[in-house]
Amino acid sequence: DPSSPPLLALLTIPCPWLLTASLSHAMEFLLDPLEPNSLGLRAIFFSHQGHKGSHLEASSDQWKRLHLSLQELLVWLQLKDDELSRQAPIGGDFPAVQKQNDVHRAFKRELKTKEPVIMSTLETVRIFLTEQPLEGLEKLYQEPRELPPEERAQNVTRLLRKQAEEVNTEWEKLNLHSADWQRKIDEALERLQELQEATDELDLKLRQAEVIKGSWQPVGDLLIDSLQDHLEKVKALRGEIAPLKENVSHVNDLARQLTTLGIQLSPYNLSTLEDLNTRWKLLQVGTLRALRFLDQGQGDRHRTSVQGPWERAISPNKVPYYINHETQTTCWDHPKMTELYQSLADLNNVRFSAYRTAMKLRRLQKALCLDLLSLSAACDALDQHNLKQNDQPMDILQIINCLTTIYDRLEQEHSNLVNVPLCVDMCLNWLLNVYDTGRTGRIRVLSFKTGIISLCKAHLEDKYRYLFKQVASSTGFCDQRRLGLLLHDSIQIPRQLGEVASFGGSNIEPSVRSCFQFANNKPEIEAALFLDWMRLEPQSMVWLPVLHRVAAAETAKHQAKCNICKECPIIGFRYRSLKHFNYDICQSCFFSGRVAKGHKMHYPMVEYCTPTTSGEDVRDFAKVLKNKFRTKRYFAKHPRMGYLPVQTVLEGDNMETPASSPQLSHDDTHSRKS
Repeated sequence: DPSSPPLLALLTIPCPWLLTASLSHAMEFLLDPLEPNSLGLRAIFFSHQGHKGSHLEASSDQWKRLHLSLQELLVWLQLKDDELSRQAPIGGDFPAVQKQNDVHRAFKRELKTKEPVIMSTLETVRIFLTEQPLEGLEKLYQEPRELPPEERAQNVTRLLRKQAEEVNTEWEKLNLHSADWQRKIDEALERLQELQEATDELDLKLRQAEVIKGSWQPVGDLLIDSLQDHLEKVKALRGEIAPLKENVSHVNDLARQLTTLGIQLSPYNLSTLEDLNTRWKLLQVGTLRALRFLDQGQGDRHRTSVQGPWERAISPNKVPYYINHETQTTCWDHPKMTELYQSLADLNNVRFSAYRTAMKLRRLQKALCLDLLSLSAACDALDQHNLKQNDQPMDILQIINCLTTIYDRLEQEHSNLVNVPLCVDMCLNWLLNVYDTGRTGRIRVLSFKTGIISLCKAHLEDKYRYLFKQVASSTGFCDQRRLGLLLHDSIQIPRQLGEVASFGGSNIEPSVRSCFQFANNKPEIEAALFLDWMRLEPQSMVWLPVLHRVAAAETAKHQAKCNICKECPIIGFRYRSLKHFNYDICQSCFFSGRVAKGHKMHYPMVEYCTPTTSGEDVRDFAKVLKNKFRTKRYFAKHPRMGYLPVQTVLEGDNMETPASSPQLSHDDTHSRKS
């Protein structure tokens, strides 16, 4: 019926997919059985509706496939980004970064392979969204049902478009991440290759210089006639190695640049850098030392660290000895060492052996300039010469080299106090007297360390910790045998001064037994237990803390008057009676055993090596008050010892010490204060 608008619209719409736009208006006409013309049209209409249903079903399958593909791509992109992140950080040496570069190149090939898949999927989604009418899309979106058809169609579009955008964004981010990582790898490879080439070049030049230096004859073995020729060789080598300073600086600068870039150098590279810097320093120090010894002024000074009729000579096993051309005699001791030992005899009038020994050692310590040597400087020198195997022997050349390093540094800090050649000869002389009386030309590394550390400038307990560490195992524990080695080397120091009997004798077994009994007979002890035992000042080691108190008391000034010699103020140690009020004795009177009328040597006294505080004055007053009511018999029955006695079996009596109570703290750098 030409007059029916729905029918006209149905027949005139060119695109069958838009049929539904007029379907609601034409439905009544098409389904009216009374309309004679509706039968054919109904056939045409329902045929079209069947074709439309199959097309929507195909679109639903394609939408689901695209949705799943986009989800899978997002998961893959996230996994690849995580994988790329795990490739960081940049390695610390060239081979490691080269391997990272190979791994990342394979990663980039994988991205290249995946790129067509991603681009194709994104293009398919774009086409699907462009060609699919909203009428079809609204049927693909199933929930929620209450939404209007147009909004359901828009949601399908929005979901696919969002997923496609996420895939595109993550793909671009992954490629940027990969490019940035490749840039870092390339930069690191360039810098590390430059560092490797620089270290290889420096290593070669150092080796060449070391070969030349290693071919030199030891300075001490040179004949006087050959000194000038050797001096020219040393100067020539110093001229050749001077440019190496720039190479060393360049290598260190490259290492710093890598650190600035956030690249942590590998242990191998760090070890290489440390080795190169150490070798460069040793080469500088070695050639400078040789130059000093051989130069006209310094060479004469070394060969004549002795004056007058004396000449320094070398025995076949490289041990120095001294010839007196006037008396036609030879001596192992340096003339200055002989003078020093003679001066120590002045201290034999000190009544108490611990103080007598400590005062002798203090004089020796100063003569060797070891009172200027800090523990850290000593450790640096020991590490520089790689003295780590404590059981290994050191020959004379090794000892001289290490001592020269120590005294070269001290000379830089105290040029007016340190004469390097003289100090080296004197300290070598003392070490051999203590640990190599037979002059074999060798002492153990542990012996060398024990001698140097015992007389250096450091906190007393820092010395204890360092020495214990030398005999402890890698786990930090020490058994009886290894403790015996330490105590044996320590007791040799007073033994060389003829004072060993006062410290329990040279048999160290009672001391070892005392320490482990203190530790409840454990098979091994740790540092804390060893320190607790040492704080008790065991008889075999009491000379060391007393040495520290002697050093601290040297400059102490006490506002008190000696009741015997009337010295005021008292300089040095002050001894205050805990039996009588206002009774003080200076160290000179106390050490010589002088007493005033009415005061006995067995009366309790307290020792001070620094001025007293008000608190200490009050405490001592209370003790004096208590002791006023004690009888002579009480003090005879309760003698006070200033050390932990060790019961010896074969030799040595208990040493004679003052009946005083040292008041100790650890504030002083070099001593424990009273």
